[in-house]
Amino acid sequence: MGTLGSLRRKAVATAAAVGALALVVGCGGSDDSATGGGKKDGKVTITMGMYGVMGIKETGLLEQYEKENPGVDIKAEIAGDEQTYYTALQTRLAAGKGLKDIQGIEIGRAKEITETQADKFADFSEVPGTDHFLPWKESQISTKDGKVLGLGTDIGPMAVCYRKDYFEKAGLPTDRDEVAKLWEGDWSKYVEVGRTFKKDFKGGKVAYMDAASGLFNAMVYGYPQQYYDDKGELIYATNPAVKEAWKLAADAAEDGLTAKLRQFQPGWDPGLANGTFATAVCPAWMLSHISEKAGDANKGKWDVAKAPKGANWGGSFLGVVEQSPVKEEAKKLVAWLTAPEQQAHIFKEIGNIPSSRTALDGPDVKNAKSDYFSGAPIGQIFGEAAQEIPDKQVLGRKDGTIKDTFSQGLALIEQGDASRDEAWKTTGERIEKAVG
Repeated sequence: MGTLGSLRRKAVATAAAVGALALVVGCGGSDDSATGGGKKDGKVTITMGMYGVMGIKETGLLEQYEKENPGVDIKAEIAGDEQTYYTALQTRLAAGKGLKDIQGIEIGRAKEITETQADKFADFSEVPGTDHFLPWKESQISTKDGKVLGLGTDIGPMAVCYRKDYFEKAGLPTDRDEVAKLWEGDWSKYVEVGRTFKKDFKGGKVAYMDAASGLFNAMVYGYPQQYYDDKGELIYATNPAVKEAWKLAADAAEDGLTAKLRQFQPGWDPGLANGTFATAVCPAWMLSHISEKAGDANKGKWDVAKAPKGANWGGSFLGVVEQSPVKEEAKKLVAWLTAPEQQAHIFKEIGNIPSSRTALDGPDVKNAKSDYFSGAPIGQIFGEAAQEIPDKQVLGRKDGTIKDTFSQGLALIEQGDASRDEAWKTTGERIEKAVG
C-alpha cells in the first residue's frame, strides 16, 4: 500500500479538475441523442456519468479496458457533488435525452430509482458472471419483480478514525486494538470516551469528534430499518433506532464534544488540515478524503480502530440506460468494471471497499495496510466490519434527503440555535415538507 497516499491525492485532484465542467453539463449529452454513445465505422463509443471518487476513472481501469477492447472508446464525466449530479440525472431521465450510457447511482437514491425509474434502466439479472456480490448489496438495486438495475461498486463499512497524538495527550490508549476496546459493542461508550478526552486533554483547543451527525449516521445505519419500513411507510419519528441515535448525538452536541463541523460541509476540510478534532466516524471510502485534506503533515498521526458496532454508510452502483444504443456493450463494460479483480484493484489503489464478496476474501483486500493511517490493517478492519452489516437493509425513496435533514437538525443543537426538542420538531417539519 506504499502508493496509496499519492494515488488518493491524484484521484481527488482528478475529480476536482473535472468537477466544475461536470457540474455545468451534469449528465448532459447532445440534444439529439439519448445518451451520447453509439456505433460508427466499426467503433463503439460508451459514455459514463459518475460523481466523487468512485475509483473507476482515477485508477486507470477505463484505459485498460480500451486497450483490451480496441474497438471501444469510453468517455467519462465526473461531478464532484453527488446531489447536483443526481438532480441533473432526474431531469435527463424525465426528458429522455442528455443521459450517459452508464450512470452512477448512489445508495441513497437506489430505492427511488427502483420504484420510479425501473423502466429507464437495463436489467442485469441474466448477465453472466455477476453472482459474486454481497446478497444485501444486490437487493438494494433490485425491483420487486426481480430486475437488477445495476451492479455494485463499493460499500461503506464503518470504523473510527482517530488522532493517536491527541489520544496520548488525553492520557488515553493509542494502540488501535486497545482503543477499540474502549467503546466495544456500544456507541454510548464512544461518547463516554469523549467526555474523558474533553476533561483530560492537554494540548490546546481540540474537539473530540467532528460533528454529532457522523455519530448519528453510524448508529442508524447499523439497523435493518432506519427511516422507512419494508412497506415503504415513513417510520423515522417512531423508530427506536432513530430515536436512540438522536438522543446520543444530541448528548454529544450538548456536552460540547463536537467541533460543529459536518462532514463534507464548509469548514470540515480545514478542520482536518488544522487538527481541529480527534476522531471521526469513517466509512471506508472516507479514508481517501481524510488523507488528502489532512495532508502530508498529519501522515502517521491518524489511525483506524474498529467501530463499536457494524454498519454500512454509503456505496454506489453502475446502471445502464435502457435507451442506450450501445446497451449490450455498456452492460459488458459495467460487468467488467465491477468484477472482483477490478474491485480489488480500486481498493488497492485508493481504498474503496469492494461490494464483491469474492474480492473481499482475496489477499489484495485482506492483507492491505495504510501507510497514511499508521500502517492500519484496513483490509482486515473494514472487511470484518462488512461482515457485521445487517443482511437486509430497508431503503426508502428519500433516504438521502432525510439523512441530510437530520444532519441539519443536529447542527441546530450544536450551534445553540435550538434545544434538542425544538430541533427534533423542526427536523420533522422539514422532512414532511421535503418528502410529503
